[in-house]
Amino acid sequence: MQRIEPIDPKEATGKAKDLLEAVQAKFGKAPNIFKTMAHSPAALEGFLQLHGTLAGGALSESFQEQIALCVSEINNCNYCLTAHTAMGKGTGLTENEIMSNRKGESTNSKTQAGLEFVRKVVSNNGWVSDEDYKAVQNAGFSAEEIIEMIALVAKNIFANYFNHIAGTAIDFPAVPSLKEE
Repeated sequence: MQRIEPIDPKEATGKAKDLLEAVQAKFGKAPNIFKTMAHSPAALEGFLQLHGTLAGGALSESFQEQIALCVSEINNCNYCLTAHTAMGKGTGLTENEIMSNRKGESTNSKTQAGLEFVRKVVSNNGWVSDEDYKAVQNAGFSAEEIIEMIALVAKNIFANYFNHIAGTAIDFPAVPSLKEE
């Protein structure tokens, strides 16, 4: 159930209008998460800034999508799963890889170690053991990359929780549930 209705970009005013116009220019459309988040221009602007800044960081675009898929599956966010499946395909991820990533798995050993670390961060509310940290470090991730992984976890948890509370209507192609498998 949609609790917070999206703002029609044509009816938006002020900062919300500016932000939604920027979203449309960048993505070709304004997805419902952004139209709904636009009720708080400060929250939308902060989210977009974090997204944009991390997009230019040390982690590849496809790995960022793999993290989003893993976090969104843990948090049962169907909106983000559909969005990041579409975006992941846009980065070259295959359907099989996407389904594996949702489970925190990958055929690439470095990616696997990164997703295992992400799962532990989310599942343990940020508390990881020295062994968990060493494992991701030994897989080849630098301090910079590990910090960005943590930032991506936080960004995706915000999006997941926002969608749960707002009841954001899904406007991306449906994806299969892992619970049906």
